[in-house]
Amino acid sequence: MSGVLVHEWLSPRGGSENVFEALSRVFPDAARYCLWNESEGRFVVDGETWLARTPLRGRKAAAVGLMPLAWRTLPSVDADWILTSSHLFAHHARFGGSGRGAPKLVYAHTPARYIWNPELDVRGDTFAARTAANMLKGLDRRRAQEPVAIAANSVFVQKRIAQAWHRESTVIHPPVDVTGFLRAPEPDERDEAALALLPETFLLGFSRFIPYKRLDLVIEAGIAADVPVVLAGAGPDEARLRSFAEERAPGRVFFVRSPGAELYRALLQRCIALVFPAVEDFGIVPVEAMAAGRPVIAPAVGGTGETIVDGSTGAFVEHWSRDELRRAVEVAAGVSPEACRTQAEKFSEAVFADRIREWVAESVDGARQPETRSV
Repeated sequence: MSGVLVHEWLSPRGGSENVFEALSRVFPDAARYCLWNESEGRFVVDGETWLARTPLRGRKAAAVGLMPLAWRTLPSVDADWILTSSHLFAHHARFGGSGRGAPKLVYAHTPARYIWNPELDVRGDTFAARTAANMLKGLDRRRAQEPVAIAANSVFVQKRIAQAWHRESTVIHPPVDVTGFLRAPEPDERDEAALALLPETFLLGFSRFIPYKRLDLVIEAGIAADVPVVLAGAGPDEARLRSFAEERAPGRVFFVRSPGAELYRALLQRCIALVFPAVEDFGIVPVEAMAAGRPVIAPAVGGTGETIVDGSTGAFVEHWSRDELRRAVEVAAGVSPEACRTQAEKFSEAVFADRIREWVAESVDGARQPETRSV
């Protein structure tokens, strides 16, 4: 059977891009379409929407209002099924030709957070965003009735799909490159120089530097446990985080900007634990940390509540108070690296490939059975 894979915009890196890459490996013969491709060569696609040929290319916030229309005006394709990887409006996708009537499936990273759950994403907490959300909710819910099946990347997202779209879904956790984190890192000279500037051990925070990632709480965890902190990543919140670190823990917080893959692995190998305060739909980074044999300190809410085993592969934190954080670091320090690695294996690329392949086959077959009976 010939298929088509659809994604939102494509960037050089990102969790949803990792899923799309894994889908491309599972279905290597499927055509690939997206809003626009700015992946710097990571992906080759068969088509982009007309937004890619306008000044709005790459300007996500400015283009949001036109994205639903762009997804409804895709070209004609020959396809037996369509699988969309959606975290905004990709599930609206509609092709011409035989693709118009092909069963559509959705792998949902989330219903758009800043439309349906602005409490989870500050981008939705503005007057303009709330106004747009009120106009888009009805349309988004109607379009979500079109797929013959929906897969959610976590139970956390499955519940939001039911609330927002009024649809049932199957949970298929996203793939994590578990085997890549089992091997020892191979840092180059520049990485070694960066590592030489860091303390021998530390609590690690790794993510984009944006407010909802709550990296200030990683600093608070270091203060509570009297342990140095390393914040690795980059983003617009960096200046605020540096100021906060200088005020709360002068000389005890170290920044590593945009570490490459080998340096990231080396940071995981050296840290006491990854501190991951954000409420994420799934959270790939905590699973990568466990694959590297390192425990995770995180909330029990969101995806981390499904991937971390409290007391065995990390520690859950509810209020992020000083006493609670001190206890969490103590628990994490006593965790077995092997228990972490065993848990991470449950979210491997191989597990994902088997589940997604089976789900697509069953869903497409189920969608075609009524046609067979009516002939």
